[in-house]
Amino acid sequence: MAEVKLAFIGGSGLYNMEALTDKEERAIKTPFGEPSDKVVIGTLSGHRVAFIPRHGRGHRYSPSEIPARANIYALKTLGVERLVSISAVGSLKEEVRPLDMLVPDQLIDRTRGFRPSSFFEKGIVAHVGFADPFCPQLRASLHATSEKHVATHNSGTFVVMEGPQFSTRAESELYRSWGASIIGMTALPEAKLAREAEICYATLALVTDYDCWRQGEEVVSVELVVANLMKNVANAQKIVQDLVGALPEKRDCTCGAALENAIITGREHLSKETRTRLSAIIGKYVK
Repeated sequence: MAEVKLAFIGGSGLYNMEALTDKEERAIKTPFGEPSDKVVIGTLSGHRVAFIPRHGRGHRYSPSEIPARANIYALKTLGVERLVSISAVGSLKEEVRPLDMLVPDQLIDRTRGFRPSSFFEKGIVAHVGFADPFCPQLRASLHATSEKHVATHNSGTFVVMEGPQFSTRAESELYRSWGASIIGMTALPEAKLAREAEICYATLALVTDYDCWRQGEEVVSVELVVANLMKNVANAQKIVQDLVGALPEKRDCTCGAALENAIITGREHLSKETRTRLSAIIGKYVK
C-alpha cells in the first residue's frame, strides 16, 4: 500500500467527500494513548492521505482534552511528512471578515498547563527551534490553493487560548493591541508536537466571527460559529482536494531535520524504555 505522506486534522466534514476513495479506518495505539478517533485513510487526487477528527466523531473532546500527542505520534507512524490543520477561529481585525480564511505565520500561546506540549520527558530532553512555527513551504502552497476558492489572508498572528469558554471583551481588546489577527483553541500544542516529530505543519483558519470586541456585532456563540463553519465546509473540501495535487513531491524546508541538533541528552543516558517509547520520533538519531 502506498505510503501516507500528507494528513489533515479537523472536523469530520473534511473527509466526507465523494472524491475520497478506497477509504479505510485504522485504530492506532501509541505510547501516549489513543488518538482522538480512528485515522481515516483514503485516495484523493491519486495520493494516499490521512484524516483525524480532532475532537472525535460526535465532538467528544474539548480543546483542553484533545490527545494531541497521540494524534501526532499516530500520523508519524504512518510516514506522514506534512500536516494541515483546519481550524475555526474568531477575527481580531476588521479586514479579516467572517467566512474569510487565513493562513497564519505566527502563534501566541495562551494555553495553560492542561495540554502536554512535548514528547520529550522522563529521561530525555530536546529543544527544537520554533521561531517560525509554521512550515513556509506548506503555508505557501496552502495559501495559493485557498485563494482560488475564497478570500484568503496570507499571514497573521494566531492567538491560541485555553477555552472552552470564549474570550472576555477585555481579553479580546488585549489581543488586538498586540496586533494579532485571529483567535482559536486548537493550533497548540499541535504545532509544537509536529515540529518535534519533524512534520511540516500549517493551519487553514476558517473565520467564523469577530470574537467579542466589535461593537454592534452579534456576541460570539456556538450557534454562530457552527453556522458559519458549515458554510465553509464545501470550500474547505475543495481546498483540501486541490492541495493534494499542488504540493511539491519533496520537501524543501528545515522541518524534516528539526531534531538533528535538538536532543541534548547524552545517548548513553537514554534508557531502553525511552528509546522504545519514542522510536517513531527519535529512531534515526539514536540507533
